[in-house]
Amino acid sequence: MSSSAATAPASATAAAPVTALVLVDIQRDYFPGGRMALPDAENAGRRAADLLARCRAASMPVIHVRHESIRPGSTFFLPGTEGADIHPLAAPLPGEAVLTKNFPNSFRDTTLLQHLRDLGATDIIVVGMMTHMCIDTTVRAAFDLGFRCRVAGDATASPPLSYGGRTVDADTVRATFLAALHGVFAEVTDAADLAV
Repeated sequence: MSSSAATAPASATAAAPVTALVLVDIQRDYFPGGRMALPDAENAGRRAADLLARCRAASMPVIHVRHESIRPGSTFFLPGTEGADIHPLAAPLPGEAVLTKNFPNSFRDTTLLQHLRDLGATDIIVVGMMTHMCIDTTVRAAFDLGFRCRVAGDATASPPLSYGGRTVDADTVRATFLAALHGVFAEVTDAADLAV
């Protein structure tokens, strides 16, 4: 075999990173009139919709994750209710994956990991609700599974929370959880600043 038949350098043959957009729980119950309306859901939903449009235009894989509450005593995202439906701002298009979860971690007991592996995804962009619950849990799980994560912080929303006789307002809850994710677990920025 001649030396001219040598293989190309690894850098020339390495596959480019594949990024997928993962939209988590952008569902009607979180919006005004829903059973668990969040203070900034409409603004977060619009930012998510803008980013979704850009990702679609770039032919990026899109995965929608929706929650159904099956725990006894659950009051929202009940199976078969309109509130459990994905909000029109983030409505899936034909061909886009829609996965149903029952836990805060979007990977737990779902096909999300297999779907991302089938796509060859190395990176994910995460948007949705609630920042302190399903976004935080999903991003940390994704990091542990080896994905590079980016979060569009203004495309997430949380409610106020209480602990120890103190109430923490919704903006502070969201900012605190995003600050905790930023750096180690994810790159957190505004949706408009995310390159797709």
